[in-house]
Amino acid sequence: MTDYTPQQIVARGARADAEAAADAIDNHPGLEGATYSILEEDEDKGVWRIDAFPTTDEEDAGLLAVLAGYPLKVVREQLADADWLAMALSGLPPVRAGRFFVYGMHDRGRVPASAVNLRIEAGAAFGTGHHGTTVGCLLAYDKLLKARKFNKVLDVGAGTGLLAIAAARTGSRIAVGTDIDKPSVRISRENAKVNRANARFVHASGLSNRLVADNAPYDLVFANILARPLISLAQDIKNALVPGGTVILSGLLRTQERMVKAAYLSRGFKVVDRIHRDAWAALVLQRP
Repeated sequence: MTDYTPQQIVARGARADAEAAADAIDNHPGLEGATYSILEEDEDKGVWRIDAFPTTDEEDAGLLAVLAGYPLKVVREQLADADWLAMALSGLPPVRAGRFFVYGMHDRGRVPASAVNLRIEAGAAFGTGHHGTTVGCLLAYDKLLKARKFNKVLDVGAGTGLLAIAAARTGSRIAVGTDIDKPSVRISRENAKVNRANARFVHASGLSNRLVADNAPYDLVFANILARPLISLAQDIKNALVPGGTVILSGLLRTQERMVKAAYLSRGFKVVDRIHRDAWAALVLQRP
């Protein structure tokens, strides 16, 4: 077996085609862990863009096969033999989302005194604050904080731990995060220390972990994952919330919003708010 040479796959086309291709990637069983983004590249010309970063030959072939099924212009570039993800992210600008300011070490001199400053370094875990789903969650949380505080918070699919850390830094007494990826859990714990946040993270699939169960029910649940897992976890998330509790759902495309929302409305949730960033959606719902 030979080592995979890192590649970037870029696909461009109309919004409907790009969103349909992104939906197909999400639903492909062999691409469950694939890293990609979708955004509007040229508003005047109506061009949308998918950037994918396969990490194995199988993932590379799977992404190309899916994209070939849509009228998109696909190109690929070989990336340098280095920590290409960290290099790509290290030059990203800081992000302001309401009261939150997310930055890397390279921007420590730009930190405003009036914000909740969260230092999240580039790395292998998802959630540096630049992706539309993470920004949507922070914006939704910022709006909720204007009305109340949340004593106990759960972050499902924590990635870098950003959302649980944001909760801990804004008054939550208990902030617990889970992830199915062990390196992400390690990174989350490191980020919590850097940000002096009392947030705890565990390696877990679903909500059955003992730490998660022992601290339930929660006032707020973040679930920034993918559309299908959001649907399958709907009942578990309801059970993890206090009556009247709030869930912020993201990781879903706008085209997937209706089916995800239906899974929660059928369980008595009501929609409180929704936020759109690029092709992505964030939903805020309240438990009955």
